[in-house]
Amino acid sequence: MRGLTRIDTHQHVLPPFYARHLQKRGIRPGGVDVPRWSRKAALRMMDRNGIRLGVLSVSDPGARLGSDALVRRTARNLNEYVASLVDERPDRFGFFATLTLPDVEGALEELRYACDELHADGVVLLANAAGKYLGDPLFAPLLAELNRRGVTVFVHPGTLPAEPVPRVPTFALDYLLDTSRTAVDLILSGALERFPKIRFILAHGGGFVPYAAYRILLTMIAREPAHRKLLAALRQGHTKQKNLEVFRRFYWDTALTASSAALPSLFDVADPGNITFGTDWPFAPRPAVKFITRELGHYPMPGWLRDAIDHENALRLFPRIRALADQQGWYEKKPRRRTCRNW
Repeated sequence: MRGLTRIDTHQHVLPPFYARHLQKRGIRPGGVDVPRWSRKAALRMMDRNGIRLGVLSVSDPGARLGSDALVRRTARNLNEYVASLVDERPDRFGFFATLTLPDVEGALEELRYACDELHADGVVLLANAAGKYLGDPLFAPLLAELNRRGVTVFVHPGTLPAEPVPRVPTFALDYLLDTSRTAVDLILSGALERFPKIRFILAHGGGFVPYAAYRILLTMIAREPAHRKLLAALRQGHTKQKNLEVFRRFYWDTALTASSAALPSLFDVADPGNITFGTDWPFAPRPAVKFITRELGHYPMPGWLRDAIDHENALRLFPRIRALADQQGWYEKKPRRRTCRNW
């Protein structure tokens, strides 16, 4: 296990029964064929990319494969299957539980079962459920319960509620827009403030959010007079840290985002203590994972930040994994460094 330092918070799982469902219905998540998945292949990918543990999640379309009754059965089957993988190898896997949105009652029931019986490490929510984004009042009861429990929520894009564009694959742009929409909706709806104990991890570096951060701030200023002090701060050249504070509430993963083009925007907006490593395997094939992981490894950053992204930030999100890491001595204990935007 030497050399395996990373914790992958964006790694997918495709149980055989679920893959067959998708293929039978002609569903191509993100506009790509359903990839092959196995536990053996997952461990091999992790070993080759320095990953000690992967937190598994089900990607788009989640459990949404039909009626509410079918969705509830599918979510239960998915969660029990993935929990069994964690039971077999708790040192290599964790998992985000799949819920049933837009069925809120079913989601609350599955949340209780997944957290209390299966001991899930968090939950995965698609950015939109039947066209409704996470700040929608319909989802307030679920967010309230997630907040009460202090759950880590992995926000993964879903199918954009819009017609696809010919020749433009869904994963290329639509997924990024879907994540961006729900992040902005959480901000503008006030949900981010009302439910402060939820730790939202935005997939793929938050989509377009870091690049469009100031456009989002100007939207906030235009809609809410209380935010107009931000505009004065911008005019006076006050620190970016103060102006961008709202974005520092989110967590962000590096899946398919660890490039010299994307990382400067992410580092300018995100709290360095809130960035986690991600691969998007197996939807990102092995060559893509290797390339992006290498790009992250070559990107110039201080050692403390590299350690934070590789594993330290994730350990703060997942108590079970943190306890296991401490018990088994995965990492050399170091005094926690105060993160700073100015390296």
